[in-house]
Amino acid sequence: MAKERFERHKQPWTGEEAGQLRTLAGKGQGLKQIAKALGRSEESTKDFAKKNKVKIAKKR
Repeated sequence: MAKERFERHKQPWTGEEAGQLRTLAGKGQGLKQIAKALGRSEESTKDFAKKNKVKIAKKR
């Protein structure tokens, strides 16, 4: 299984991305869907959400 490669390695988050993260998290989207929509890794998305106190729903 090949890992996805991210072209935007270590790029700072923009205000638009932060707003989109809050919107998607508010709609109950899971981490994987949010990361894919933003073009970010799951780890980066999770870290940014934690730093900014954004709750992401846990999908089962």
